Amino acid sequence: MSRISEVLRAAPYGVLPGHKEPTTSRDAARTMGGTAALLRERVLVAVIAAGERGLTPDETATILGESVLAIRPRFSELGPKHYGLITPTGERRRNESGLLAKAWRAT
Repeated sequence: MSRISEVLRAAPYGVLPGHKEPTTSRDAARTMGGTAALLRERVLVAVIAAGERGLTPDETATILGESVLAIRPRFSELGPKHYGLITPTGERRRNESGLLAKAWRAT
């Protein structure tokens, strides 16, 4: 097991993703199961590799070949309110929708 895997398994969510309410959100979290844990690890590795420039969730989804809908929640989980393993760089870049999105780097 890699060091990143060890850190992520010991953190608040463990294997399951977070959820905000006790019905549909919880059911979706259960459906994601171990997939969310694997995606968190892949996201963290990509953000670390990006260095100080960091990545937006959309950029990360493109790099990983995943849906941005599966990747965005992993940024929330890895961010300051939960794992604390990534932090905003202070830069914002355009995403696919044309809106500005935060870039994140490893803490």
